[in-house]
Amino acid sequence: MKFHALERSLLTIRHLRPVVATVSRHDPSLAKQLRTAASSIALNLSEANGRTGRDRTHLFRIALGSAKESHTAVSLAVAWGYLQEDDAKLVLEHLDALAAMTWRLAGR
Repeated sequence: MKFHALERSLLTIRHLRPVVATVSRHDPSLAKQLRTAASSIALNLSEANGRTGRDRTHLFRIALGSAKESHTAVSLAVAWGYLQEDDAKLVLEHLDALAAMTWRLAGR
């Protein structure tokens, strides 16, 4: 059975690849943080899916925090002028949808 939140996180990472490459040319530190945060979403969703109880909820909350961190990193790249708003729009929409999914999984 597919875990839709995990599938969405992997799709989001595919859309983030060119964004990270562009940001990396301007701000390698921000690009690394974005890459780490986006990977954290998928990794914590996957781990939470195999857990139960409060541990599971905690990992979903970490995934939610990483989704919000990723969103902010992309927004910062736009604010700094590394990305055009149009180039960030789809990725930000994916991150918003992913945050909504993880918010529900985290029991918020």
